[in-house]
Amino acid sequence: MHFREPGLTYKEDFGTGTLAAAMGGVTCVCDMPNTRPPTATAELVREKQRLAEAHAYVDFGIYGLIAQDNLDQLLPMAGAGVIGYKCYLGETTGNIPAPDDGMLFEQMQVIASAGLRAGFHCENNAIMQHFIRKLKAEGRTDARAHLDSRPAVCEVEAIQRVCLFGRETGCKVHVFHLSSPQGLRMLLDWRREGVDVTCETGPHYCFLPEDIYERVGSVTRMNPPVRSGGAELLDGLIRGDIDCIATDHSPHTPEEKLHEDIWQAVSGFVGVETSVQLFLSEAVNAGKMTLPQFVRASSTNVARAWGMASKGQLAPGFDGDVTIVDLGREWVLDANKLHSRNHVTPFDGWRGRGLAVATVVRGQVVVQDGQLVGEARGRMVSPRPLAGS
Repeated sequence: MHFREPGLTYKEDFGTGTLAAAMGGVTCVCDMPNTRPPTATAELVREKQRLAEAHAYVDFGIYGLIAQDNLDQLLPMAGAGVIGYKCYLGETTGNIPAPDDGMLFEQMQVIASAGLRAGFHCENNAIMQHFIRKLKAEGRTDARAHLDSRPAVCEVEAIQRVCLFGRETGCKVHVFHLSSPQGLRMLLDWRREGVDVTCETGPHYCFLPEDIYERVGSVTRMNPPVRSGGAELLDGLIRGDIDCIATDHSPHTPEEKLHEDIWQAVSGFVGVETSVQLFLSEAVNAGKMTLPQFVRASSTNVARAWGMASKGQLAPGFDGDVTIVDLGREWVLDANKLHSRNHVTPFDGWRGRGLAVATVVRGQVVVQDGQLVGEARGRMVSPRPLAGS
């Protein structure tokens, strides 16, 4: 999730974001570091924890940033309780430059020593920038130009690089928002080589049709882009080759998103409130995925990948997080009725069947039948006891 707090709360904050999560049947979220300022130090991790615990309706983990200039903060951030780290290899929201390869290699050595996992936005920035310049010079401003500027090789090369570094450093690797079957094949090659690499994909990559750029224009802009091949990604989730379902919930205002010139539109759209219902409708009720497979990908594997030992199972000693669903409940997705601060989504107007009807966090009912009934009592989840606790 990108809940935008601190610094960008006109887009979203932990109150509105976690309310949307709870309304959609999500009991725990993992927040990305490209806030303002970025979550790049132990002090900023603790500040984000303080802000979130003041008004979060569900539990949360925090990712620390991997940047060129914060090598000395990686272990302190582990001590502050981050669940892992995020590195942006390609240009994305926040314009956070990637570390150079030498620095990244050393950072992965340090992260390996902490026993945590390094996650990557896997896009080769040099290839992207080359094609962005080329398409702009050709006068392309249509929505599909964004897709054409980021061919799948951008993802494949980045996965190749981080998995190679993972093998050499012993660092556990995670690939965020996998968008292509080609990227999945590269990842599986490294997994067979013994690299501990997990990955995720989301509903927009699995379910949006190929003509979505023509249908809704700049609303579709997302990094990495929505591509063809969604059926193969869904198959990867069902087989277990893709470990996790994640939303990459990334809200922006309509003024930031809705442009005829795709280069003027920002990347990202909301997703935390709609992911469960989309998978129930398009995968489970469609007969492609079983409920246990959905639970594995949306909960169990996520908790295992990030070391959230109290999450992901219904068993003694776990937190008692439960999502109750009605597989027969029909729905029409109305973006204006979503609970995020901003509502732009390419799924507006979709119809489906299967909906979360109650959300329980640590044994306490937070949402029931579309109504908020619980208090903001979310707390931070860490893969280990916090320093000094």
